[in-house]
Amino acid sequence: EGLTKMAISLIQQEDARRSHHDREFGFWMYLMSDAIIFALLFATYLIMTDSTAGGPSAHDLFRLPHALIESVVLLVSSATFGLASVELNLGRARRVVACLALTFALGFIFLAMEVSEFHDLVVRGVSPDRSGFLSAFFTLVGVHGLHVGFGMLWIVIFGVQILIRGVNASTASRVSRLALFWHFLDVLWVGV
Repeated sequence: EGLTKMAISLIQQEDARRSHHDREFGFWMYLMSDAIIFALLFATYLIMTDSTAGGPSAHDLFRLPHALIESVVLLVSSATFGLASVELNLGRARRVVACLALTFALGFIFLAMEVSEFHDLVVRGVSPDRSGFLSAFFTLVGVHGLHVGFGMLWIVIFGVQILIRGVNASTASRVSRLALFWHFLDVLWVGV
């Protein structure tokens, strides 16, 4: 009977390890498919750069100080997520949640700046239907913003899970995958 329980326990551990491996592999497949989507969006943007239909070009529209601040905010959010990962490995649930809350706040600031920029452009008559260039720009930046929004939603969900369940193998695995996603978005933003 003791040997049977040990065998069952070993089988359950192996099943859990395989399940974790499968989730990790599936997530990497998701990230790669997202990379393909963004590669296509970047390619479309590059092709459409000169398709302004007599309207404003990138040089006329973009304010580099604003873009720099957005970039700094998002990169700092990557650092706070890195701190969350360190605290996760140390098993400090409250500190993980605090770092995730900072990451969420920075993500919110980033999205608010992006929405404000879009609003400002549309009020000035610079909207996606103005030219192929603007359509590609709004699509690329908008899709990135949607990803940041979904990442923020996941931060809230995982933060609540950590507050309720604490740091365990399941929450640690989820937060680790979300960290990959968040850092991926930051790298994409640098490209944008």
